[in-house]
Amino acid sequence: MKIALVAPTEIPARRANTIQVMKMAQALSHVGHEVRVASPTSLSAGDAVYQSLHKWEHLAHFYGLETPIRVEWLSARPWLRRYDYGLAAKRWAEKWGADLVYTRLPQCAAFSSQAGIKTIFEVHDLPSGFMFKWLFNRFLAGSGAVRLVTISSALAQDLTRHFCIPQKPGFMLIAPDGVDLNRYADLPSPQTARQKLPVEIRERLGDFTAGYTGHLYAGRGIDIILAMAAQLSQVFFLLVGGEPGDVERVKSQANTRGLTNMVVGGFVPNAELPIYQAACDLLLMPYQAHVAASSGGDIGRYLSPMKLFEYMACGRAILSSDLPVLRETLNSEIAVLLPSEDVSAWVEAVQALQSNDAQRLALGQAARRMVEQYSWENRARRILDGL
Repeated sequence: MKIALVAPTEIPARRANTIQVMKMAQALSHVGHEVRVASPTSLSAGDAVYQSLHKWEHLAHFYGLETPIRVEWLSARPWLRRYDYGLAAKRWAEKWGADLVYTRLPQCAAFSSQAGIKTIFEVHDLPSGFMFKWLFNRFLAGSGAVRLVTISSALAQDLTRHFCIPQKPGFMLIAPDGVDLNRYADLPSPQTARQKLPVEIRERLGDFTAGYTGHLYAGRGIDIILAMAAQLSQVFFLLVGGEPGDVERVKSQANTRGLTNMVVGGFVPNAELPIYQAACDLLLMPYQAHVAASSGGDIGRYLSPMKLFEYMACGRAILSSDLPVLRETLNSEIAVLLPSEDVSAWVEAVQALQSNDAQRLALGQAARRMVEQYSWENRARRILDGL
C-alpha cells in the first residue's frame, strides 16, 4: 500500500510523538509498504536552518533510523492551529494517490475520513475540549474511518464510555508502543558500555549506575531520583534527555543538594541512546500518578512510554512505579514494581539489586525475552491487519 503518514508536530523535534512517527514510518516500510511522511513547518525551503535540519543524514541520526524515509514539509501557520496543515496534508495524500492516511493529528483524521480516504487515527489521550471532541466525532462519522488505534486498554475503555465507537470487528485496536530490537542486540556489559560514553560523563560514573532516559517534565519522577541519590552515595545516577531548560533546572537541583553522584547528561540523538541505557546496571521509571506531556496535558492514566520497551530490550533490571496502565505490560517477573511516591521503597529496592547480581540478571533476561513481541514491525503488522 501507499501510506501517507501525517505527523502532528514538526520533524525534527525532541517530542516523543515525532520519534514514534518516524519509527512507525520505518516499520511500515520494513513490512513492505511505500511510505511518505508529512510534517508541518513554519520555515521557508530556502532557509539554511531548514536545509540542514531536513537532510536525511541528520534525521537518521536524530531518530536512530536505518531505512531512508521520504519526508515532505508542508507549510503551517502557527495561528491556524494545524487546521491549514491538516487540510494541506489531506490534499497532499490525495495528490500522491495514497491508499491510506495514518495520523495522530485530529484535524487531518477528520478531513481525510470525511473525504472518504481510508484513514487510521491513533490517539494517545482522551479527546478533551470542544474542538478535539468535534474533530474526533467527525473522524468517526466519516466514510474513510477504518481503524482507531489506542496505546492502552485504559484509553480504549474510556473512549468507549465517552464516544459512540463503531462496533465493527477490528475497528478499535490496542497497540502499545514498540522498540527497534536490532539496535539492542549484542549490547556490551554496563562496565564496557560506560567506557564508550563521552569522557566527561564516564569519568563521573562509578562501579554501579542507575539510569533514567527521557524527558524531565513533571510527573516523570525526577524528584524521586534526586531523593534517592541523596541517600545512596555509593550509587551513581545517570539522567539522559530533556529540554535545555529542564536539564539546567535538574542540574541546579542536584548541585544545590551537593549530589556528586548524579550526572545530568542532557539530550542525545536516538541513534546513541542504546549505549547510554546499556551503561546502566539498572534502569528507573518512577512515573507519578499525574504525568505531564510536552503539550502540558496529563497522560498518566493512558501512557505507553517508549522508554519502557527500550529498557526491556536493553536487558537491564527495571524499577518501575506500580501504576495500573504500566501493569498492562509489566509484572513482577520482569520488573520491580514500587509505590510511586515512597522514596524509602525505591532506595531499598536499589540496595537489594545492587547486592544481588543474580536477581538483576534474571530480571533483565526475562524482560528481554518478553519484549520480543513489541517490535515496531510487529506493531505495524497488527495495525494494518485486515485492511
